[in-house]
Amino acid sequence: MTRSAVRTWYLVHKWTSLVCTLFLLILCLTGLPLIFHDEIEELTGGSPPLAGPASSSDAPGLLPLDVMLQRALSERPGEVPLYMAFDNESPLLTVTTGPAADAPEPQMTLMLFDRTNGSLVAPPGEEGFMEFLLQLHTDMFLGLPGMLFLGAMGVLFVAALVSGVVLYAPFMRKLDFGTVRTERSRRLKWLDWHNLLGITAFAWMTVVGLTGIINALATPLVDQWRNGALAEMTGLEAGAAPLPPSRYGSLDRAMASARAALPGNDPQFIAFPGGAYSSGHHYTVFFQGDTPLTKRLLTPALIDAETGRLTAVRPMPLSMKALQLSQPLHFGDYGGLPLKLLWAALTLFTIVVLGSGLYLWLGRRHAPLPLRLAEVTSGGQVDPLPSPAE
Repeated sequence: MTRSAVRTWYLVHKWTSLVCTLFLLILCLTGLPLIFHDEIEELTGGSPPLAGPASSSDAPGLLPLDVMLQRALSERPGEVPLYMAFDNESPLLTVTTGPAADAPEPQMTLMLFDRTNGSLVAPPGEEGFMEFLLQLHTDMFLGLPGMLFLGAMGVLFVAALVSGVVLYAPFMRKLDFGTVRTERSRRLKWLDWHNLLGITAFAWMTVVGLTGIINALATPLVDQWRNGALAEMTGLEAGAAPLPPSRYGSLDRAMASARAALPGNDPQFIAFPGGAYSSGHHYTVFFQGDTPLTKRLLTPALIDAETGRLTAVRPMPLSMKALQLSQPLHFGDYGGLPLKLLWAALTLFTIVVLGSGLYLWLGRRHAPLPLRLAEVTSGGQVDPLPSPAE
């Protein structure tokens, strides 16, 4: 690699790293407990799954969906149903209601029911610490601008990773892989750890960085799908006034129609007429597959809410599939506790890489650029500026 190329890649690595480091440290520190969100919520008093068949099934002993819907509306008289969501591991389901079909989120009420007996398991809960961490991790409480900003930090992070790998080759030209020179200066030792942990976790950090970028684009991607493919599915009823619950046909009949069109799939949630994910006259049932991969991919089925007849089934576009696969992969939600432990260990690696990179920059920020480039090409044999602490 020419000296000019080394200089270019060095400057890319330096500035992309410096700009994004603080925000990435925040994302790592908030993301670490979020990896274990299920386990933490269970330990801190979250409602454990009940024994019994999945609420999304039609197993004997489960109350009909029509009964569960009426049970929910009796708890919130005068409101309309917005969503019904299923637990594919227990008989618990949730029903979300609001004063109108287009009610904003603060006006929604979420209720949790046991489908074996119709009982209300828990009243609407208050947002806990994990919800606080999730929002801080997702958008820093800034909404869409915060999400897009963190997405931009993700782009800089990926650029820093790529440039770091490019610089790793000339740096390690005179060293064995994995060398950590503990007998040299503290700064050089941290430089070796920075490089070793960085190259070890490179693939993982790239995956997490890219999935984070995709997740940051969730709102525009969902809006694009709603205004495009979903709008085409519901086009015949676009702009129609929402059907009142008194005119709803059988929810169970509608579910049977959708199941017949998507055998082997389980419903994840139902969007009721007039909401953001349906038309004024349709139920939209979102189905997931039955394999570890396909259960992350949703397929919407549009059913006439009065007659229960299937109107349309359409797979998600590629952009939505990428989003649906990125969300669980970002937090290691594919392989149970072993994968979560691996994700946590690699997150700790990333924290060390980010912290050591900041330490290294602080120790040599006054050194001339030619000396810093010589450090890269010499494998650290030329130390541009020893740490003041040494």
